[in-house]
Amino acid sequence: MNTSNYLQLWRHATIFLELSGKRLLIDPMLSPQGAMDPIANSSNDYRIPMVDLPFSQVEHDAQLRTLDALFVTHLHRDHWDVAAQVILEQHTPLFCQPQDAITFSKQGFEQVVPVQEYYEWNGLKIYRTGGQHGTGALATAMGPVSGFVIKTGTLTIYIAGDTIWCPEVAETIQLFQPDWIILNGGAAQFLEGDPITMSDQDIQQVAQTAPGAQLVIVHLDTVNHCHQTRQKLRTAVSKKPFAKQVHIPADGEIITL
Repeated sequence: MNTSNYLQLWRHATIFLELSGKRLLIDPMLSPQGAMDPIANSSNDYRIPMVDLPFSQVEHDAQLRTLDALFVTHLHRDHWDVAAQVILEQHTPLFCQPQDAITFSKQGFEQVVPVQEYYEWNGLKIYRTGGQHGTGALATAMGPVSGFVIKTGTLTIYIAGDTIWCPEVAETIQLFQPDWIILNGGAAQFLEGDPITMSDQDIQQVAQTAPGAQLVIVHLDTVNHCHQTRQKLRTAVSKKPFAKQVHIPADGEIITL
């Protein structure tokens, strides 16, 4: 890949980003298909991940050897699984929310960087952002979640993380005016309560608030409580005036930024 700025969706929320020559892996879930128990209190009992990674073990290993840094938005196992803890090099810098730093250190990672608000690293400006992983008591039970804004000299990427549309997301968009916004879709939901990740209605709110941004929707077709599939989301978005803003990549697909 020759372009200097691109993203590749590996699967679910696991994204490979190359920005200004730095190779970043976001929210790694590296288990093989079906290795983990399903998310409980859901409408089905499909084991997760429901699909495998989109390339061979040789290709996977080769990409992992090139990583410059890891970013983990929160500790839920569909964003940071046991396989990631075992496979990833422990000397790789790992950026996280402050609440999770001790856990990563106990797991043996040697360069854990809790981002309070802002951190500059190798020419990248990194800002941690807030979110709401659901509504009401459910959001509290889901624990703290974060996103990240990463700025190069010419490009601003907003990785929203596991959040619904909420004031924190609106404020981040208004403050940073991102060029690209990566949203966790799927409208993940338990048997009780509202969705805990973005639905098509949430995505519409983002698109209307950030009409100049391109949106990449991930977190689809991999975990059993995410009920809005790629096909359903593509159908819903295709009818909207903001459809040209929205990218819904397949696993393994590369998008030039």
